Amino acid sequence: MFLPKKVLLSTITKQCCLHTNKKEFSAGVAVNSPTKRICIVGAGPAGFYAAQYILKTLSDCVVDVIEKLPVPFGLVRFGVAPDHPEVKNVINTFNKTAEHKNFNFFGNVTLGKDISLQELRERYHAVLLTYGADQDRELNIPNENQPNVLSARKFVAWYNGLPGEQDLNPNLSGRSVAILGQGNVAVDAARMLLSSVDALRKTDTTEYALEALSRSKVEQVYLVGRRGPLQAAFTIKELREMLKLPNVQTIWKPDDFTDVPAHLPNLPRPRKRLTELMLKSLSEQSSSSSSNRAQRPIPTDKIDHLPAELILRSIGYKSTCVDGGICFDDRGGRVFNESGRVLKDATSKSVDKGLYVAGWLGTGPTGVILTTMNGAFGVAKTLCDDIISNEVDTSSSKAGSEAKQYGRVVTWSHWHRINQAEIKAGERLGKPREKL
Repeated sequence: MFLPKKVLLSTITKQCCLHTNKKEFSAGVAVNSPTKRICIVGAGPAGFYAAQYILKTLSDCVVDVIEKLPVPFGLVRFGVAPDHPEVKNVINTFNKTAEHKNFNFFGNVTLGKDISLQELRERYHAVLLTYGADQDRELNIPNENQPNVLSARKFVAWYNGLPGEQDLNPNLSGRSVAILGQGNVAVDAARMLLSSVDALRKTDTTEYALEALSRSKVEQVYLVGRRGPLQAAFTIKELREMLKLPNVQTIWKPDDFTDVPAHLPNLPRPRKRLTELMLKSLSEQSSSSSSNRAQRPIPTDKIDHLPAELILRSIGYKSTCVDGGICFDDRGGRVFNESGRVLKDATSKSVDKGLYVAGWLGTGPTGVILTTMNGAFGVAKTLCDDIISNEVDTSSSKAGSEAKQYGRVVTWSHWHRINQAEIKAGERLGKPREKL
């Protein structure tokens, strides 16, 4: 049976040249209030999981979350693929945390612009940075900035409705797209490009993205990785979904799998299961000649030419330093820290008491939501332990925040209204929501 669309997973080792029930903000507390005040910067998964742990652990504690976007949930809302609604169910847990009487949400407030880190530290006993990774790692090769070379992160943000990315306008008029990278984001982007638009209409994919995808001429997607199958960064769940995608054939390069079966006995169980699935899929396609190649990256003078009218770069995210008071590793793209405690500087390893970091901002962009949850719980425990042991002094009162100190702030009750408006708009279109 002829299958009109296909995804090619390949590994190329070479140089690449691209030609409401919730309250509003509290009005602050009296100067003599003993309340422990903690500020979390970033309302994504790390921020909410940390808030959940802190509110359950510390008595007499208020947690204020500030977020630069007018809406909460970060990558759960703007990074999870629309056809993965089950992953977004963690929002139910976040909502329970947000309904706690000692939780406040300050949306549309940007650290380093609307308020400085120093000001936050003067107003709170502890500050936890969880604002994530919102920039891209780059290849730094010729022609990377051409109009037909886009960031996969921006492509994902475009179809997920991230404010500011609605005008990305990717060119989908060509037959082929090459995605540079072999992680879950790359597979998500490939699946969105090859999925039936009728199936996507039942998701919360934005209407402008659905319109563009309905006119798409893309029939072939290349996934290009610099290493081999044993280093593939996508999960078995993502691969299964790609293999089962209706009317799509997955094609592997047999040469990439030379000697891979010999490594199976020594692989950790998750990697072994993923590799076995790749080998099973390979065995089901037509075989071709293969050559010997060790499973490690070896520079060669071999160049493969792939026809592609659009290229998506998907080699990882990176964080940025938004305030001069943060001890930031520009090369690593994360905050210098020891077990979540932010350092005063990179050399002395001295801890800056009362300042913490969690999520991708502290670890780098790695893992899935479960990884983020465990990491956030760990840092939140460290924060709570420091307060309980008086390593962080909470004996003096702190002012916290008031709505009036910011401009057009979005509170949790405002978010409820946005949420309801999106759901109603989605109902008219037969989908879960249409994001504003």
